[in-house]
Amino acid sequence: MSATTTSPRRASRVRNGISAAAPPARPTGAGAGISGRTFTIVTWIVLTLFALMWLAPSLFALKTSLSENGTAALGAGEILSNWYPTLHSYATLFQAGDIWNWYIASAITGIITTVLTVLFSAMAAFALSRLRFRGRSTVMLMILLGIMIPSQVLIVPIFEMLGAANLLNTYWAVIFPQVPAVISVFIFKQFFDGIPRELEEAARIDGAGLWKIFWSIIMPLSRPVISAVAILTFVGVWNNLLLPLFVLTNPNLMTIPVGLATVQGSFGQRYADIQAGAILAALPLVLLYLVFQRRIVEGVAGTGLKG
Repeated sequence: MSATTTSPRRASRVRNGISAAAPPARPTGAGAGISGRTFTIVTWIVLTLFALMWLAPSLFALKTSLSENGTAALGAGEILSNWYPTLHSYATLFQAGDIWNWYIASAITGIITTVLTVLFSAMAAFALSRLRFRGRSTVMLMILLGIMIPSQVLIVPIFEMLGAANLLNTYWAVIFPQVPAVISVFIFKQFFDGIPRELEEAARIDGAGLWKIFWSIIMPLSRPVISAVAILTFVGVWNNLLLPLFVLTNPNLMTIPVGLATVQGSFGQRYADIQAGAILAALPLVLLYLVFQRRIVEGVAGTGLKG
């Protein structure tokens, strides 16, 4: 056979206009395996270091809360070398402060604020994402500027407005100022912008109005972001100390951060009791994250804020 004879496969590729050049060879063999194993090892080392950096303070706080106040006052060395845990600090905390009322107050304000924030933020975001009206760009600009304003600078005007409305020393004084969350509106709008408009147009053809589209189409598709915003809002309300500290004076209405702050003030340098109070305050949030961590990740990733 002649050396210039073209094989049937090569001739077919030439007729179809496809280059006969062989694709570039991919790295194979021991080099690729070593590179992959090295990356995996480095990744595990980095993740382990970050996990230890996060867990070490938490475990030390737990160990401190299980120590005597006298032992905790001697420093980290005595805390770590003491292997006789005790629940004395937790018992003292339950006896010294009405922690169950604080839990109830935090739950009431957190749940109501979360529901109202999700509802109103979603409605505002739907209007900014789907409706066309005069001043829409200005409203969006004001929302973005509102994200840059620290909430602490508004505490005095909020206090005066609540006093004028006779809402001081009530749950509503804690709930109402936290409902207008501009960051929640922004997150919802980012998510709504990614929902295909064809669904909305099909619903309009079937005779659905704006309210029907919002409740029956947009909100069911927004469950991941609703979960993320709800959990993040609840955590923010639960941990808020400044606002309840200003607007609440009745011990029966105090939320957990305010109540623990008053107890810690009476404890002085009793570090074990203080750490026990901090752990009791954070425990519900830790459980909340463990149960809903998947929805938090899905919701934040779906808003376009993942980077």
